[in-house]
Amino acid sequence: MHNRSDQFSKNLLRDGLSLVSAAQTEVEVLAATQKIDVYCVPDPAREAERARMGLLGELSTGPSLFEPFHGTPSLRLVRRCLRKQLTWHHELERRARAAAGSVAPDEDTEALSQPAVDFPALVVISRGRPETVLDAYGFKPAQAGVYQAVPGLVMRVVVLAELPRTRATLLLRLLGSGRRFRDALADLAALPDGAWEKSVATPLLVHFRFASHEPTTDEEDDVSAEIRAWFEEYERKLRAEERKEGRNEGRSEEAARAVLTALRVRGIVVSDVARERILAEKDPETLERWHERAIVAASLAEVLDGLS
Repeated sequence: MHNRSDQFSKNLLRDGLSLVSAAQTEVEVLAATQKIDVYCVPDPAREAERARMGLLGELSTGPSLFEPFHGTPSLRLVRRCLRKQLTWHHELERRARAAAGSVAPDEDTEALSQPAVDFPALVVISRGRPETVLDAYGFKPAQAGVYQAVPGLVMRVVVLAELPRTRATLLLRLLGSGRRFRDALADLAALPDGAWEKSVATPLLVHFRFASHEPTTDEEDDVSAEIRAWFEEYERKLRAEERKEGRNEGRSEEAARAVLTALRVRGIVVSDVARERILAEKDPETLERWHERAIVAASLAEVLDGLS
């Protein structure tokens, strides 16, 4: 159950950030036996979309490491995250030097040709308030539920239990537990069908939280019957769409083979390239048009559009 929740957290953050970033999960840090949970690099061309993403958009304005925790992290665990941040920045500098053909600086001096590399921000996501962490690094409130470390540490802590119940925080609140998770589900269900939050979160919620039939003990799975019914209905629609796509795929293949049969009856030689093109076509109107032409055609060029 813990692993399922962990995978859900990483995938939800990655897919949300992928709307405006190049986001990955399980990014390997080569210099250490650690992996960044989610690393994103913002796309400057999508700033307008980021502005509509609420708190998650605000947290990803620059290169960022996201580290979501199932509970409330200790100081030791956050130090591990800091080690990832520092090691990853070192790796980014190494890659930049290699790309620029620069030599590595020695340990005590900076090479004049050292390429400029943005220091990535660290965002720690905690379900509860990590008091020892906030005290140790001199965190100050930046906004409700978000804390900023002292200058020099590019690090923020998001406390899910303290986030206001607004649409701007919805995607992050889905990483919470108990009542807060149930409230976030209710808020998600109330959004219009075309909401970006639904397109990101609903498939992942179905896959990671509701698809399993194993008994669970986590309070995060104790959701209302109404919300569970909503997700079960979504899953039914999803399965129906998959079956429909499968049927359409079968009909397209059947129509494509009918075109090939008509050409064979007409004694027209079909090249491998043309055969692949016919079998790859999925549009029923195009296949129907080709079939009608193939019945009376004297050459392949009379059947396939644009074939010289």
